[in-house]
Amino acid sequence: MRRNIVMIGMMGAGKTAIGGELARRLHRPFADTDAEIERAAAMSIPEIFARDGEEFFRARESEVLGRVLATGNSVVSTGGGAWLRPENRARIGESGVSVWLDCDLETLWHRVRQRPRQRARHAMGGARQRMLHERARRNAAPKRAHPKHDRQKRHGDQRKLDRRLTRAIARRNPPTGC
Repeated sequence: MRRNIVMIGMMGAGKTAIGGELARRLHRPFADTDAEIERAAAMSIPEIFARDGEEFFRARESEVLGRVLATGNSVVSTGGGAWLRPENRARIGESGVSVWLDCDLETLWHRVRQRPRQRARHAMGGARQRMLHERARRNAAPKRAHPKHDRQKRHGDQRKLDRRLTRAIARRNPPTGC
């Protein structure tokens, strides 16, 4: 079985968009852990945070991530904070290769504040400052050896970006069988 390809990075970095397209082009299943959590809870992530708190959410996120990674051979988009938990980093490292998608704060802020489901989460004053703080926390988390893709750089058309990512992934994701 081939290993998972796991998209990591901040909310708004493009994990779901790029991961979904990469899965389509590689003919692999795609899983979005945030969508899986929302489906199971029948609630949005901001609603889960408000009702149960972050620690409860992070525990559920780890459970869902473990379940999704166990299927193997998938492209997986994780939640923005999943990489902060050491057990998640270990699971990802054991079952696949991670791809760190990075953006500058201005791009992240522009994308996140436009999303209807995220507006409620960032409606309180100081939301942009909190995002800056969260980005610093995530960037401080160990990254191990995984391809990093800076979403600010211009890479030409989608095929060129796909080739660049698949080459980087192939260097770290050799087939382990058929």
